[in-house]
Amino acid sequence: MTLDPGADRQRPSLTPPEFASALAQPRHAAPAAIAPPAVSPAPVQVPSAATTRRGRSASIWIIGILVLLLIALVAYFLNAIGPGASLIGMLLALVPLAGVLLAVRIVDRWEPEPRGLLVLAVAWGAIAAVGIALGVDLLLSIVFGPATGAREVLQAVVQAPVVEEFAKGLGVFLIFATARRAFDGPVDGIVYGALIGAGFAFTENIQYFAVSFIEGGAAETTGTFFLRGILSPFAHVMFTAVTGFALGLAARRGLSTGQAVGPWLVGLAGAIALHAFWNGSAVFGDFFLLYLTLQVPLFIGFVLGIVALRREEARVTRRRLGDYAAAGWFTPQEVDMLATSAGRKAALAWARTLRGDRTALMKTFIADATALAATRQRAITGRDPLAAGEERDLLVKTATTRAAMFAP
Repeated sequence: MTLDPGADRQRPSLTPPEFASALAQPRHAAPAAIAPPAVSPAPVQVPSAATTRRGRSASIWIIGILVLLLIALVAYFLNAIGPGASLIGMLLALVPLAGVLLAVRIVDRWEPEPRGLLVLAVAWGAIAAVGIALGVDLLLSIVFGPATGAREVLQAVVQAPVVEEFAKGLGVFLIFATARRAFDGPVDGIVYGALIGAGFAFTENIQYFAVSFIEGGAAETTGTFFLRGILSPFAHVMFTAVTGFALGLAARRGLSTGQAVGPWLVGLAGAIALHAFWNGSAVFGDFFLLYLTLQVPLFIGFVLGIVALRREEARVTRRRLGDYAAAGWFTPQEVDMLATSAGRKAALAWARTLRGDRTALMKTFIADATALAATRQRAITGRDPLAAGEERDLLVKTATTRAAMFAP
C-alpha cells in the first residue's frame, strides 16, 4: 500500500532555478584569454593578528566593566543633579577637555599610541576612576555620616588625593599590564596618565559646574568655570602623569608586571603628594598666591620635562633607523628626515608637490618608520618576543610605501 500517492513521481529540486537578472549585461562574444605574467608578483604582506593586536589592546572584561559603570554613573547624575543641569555641566566640561586632548595629541604625535588604548584611557578616568571615588565617598558617608569640620578638611587633603589617584593610577597600571607592547617608555606613560586624568577631570567638572548652576546660577557657574576650566585644566593631568611616568621608566627597563608594582607605588605616592599639595593650597593658604608662585612653575617644569623626553624619543628613532640604513633599508638622508620634526615637515611639503598629492603616503611612511624604530628598540632590550615578526611586517610596509611614492 502506498501512503504517498506522489511518491513514484520525481521530487522537485530544493535548489531554486536561476533567473536572469533584469540588470544583467548580455554576452556578445567569448572573452579573450588572460595572458600570464612574465614574473610572478610578490604576495601582499598582511601583518598577522599576533603581531598587530597582541599586547596592544585591552582585555574585553575591562570594557565590560566600563559599560556597567557608565550606566550606574549616568543614573547617579540624572538622579542627584538632574538632566538639565547635567547637560549644562557636560557642555562646559567639554571646553577644558578639548584643550587637554589637543595638548596630549601634540605630545603623542611623534610615535602615536593605539587609538583604542587612548579612548580606553579617557574612558577609565571619566567612568571607572570617578565611580571608585564616588563609591568610597558614599561608603564613608554611610559609616561616619556627612563630612563636616575637621573631617571635611581631611576629606579634601587626604581622602580625595589618596582615593582618586589610586583609582586613576589603577587604570594606568591595567594598560601597562594588558597592553604591554604599546607601553614603550616615559612618554607613553605620561600620555596614558594624562588622558586618564583628563577623563576624570571631565566628569568631575560636570558635577562642579552643574552644582554651581543649581546653587548660584550663571554668576557662580562662571566663577567655577574660570577656576577649573581656565586656571587648572591640567591639574589632574599632571597628577596622574607622574604615575604614568614611573611606569614608563619601568617599561623602558623591561620590568614585568609584577616587578613594576614597586615603581607604580612610587609614582602613585608622587601623584598623591602633588594632589594633596594642590588641595591644601586652597584650604590652608592663599590659593592665587600659591598658584602663581608654585603651581605655575611646577607646570612649566612639567612641560620642559616632556620636551626633553620627546627629544630623547627623536634620538632613539635616529639611532635605530641608522641601524637599518647601515643594512640598506633606508638612506642616510631618509634617516635625517624621519628623525627630526623639521625634516618631517619638509617631507610632507615635498609629498604635496608630487603628482596626485602623495601626502597620505608620506604620513604612512613616517608613521611606519617610527614604529619600526620603536620595535627594534624593544627587540634590543629583549622585552618584546613578538618584535621580530612585527619588524618584518614594517620593513615590507615601508618599502612598499616608498615604492608607491616614487611611482610614475
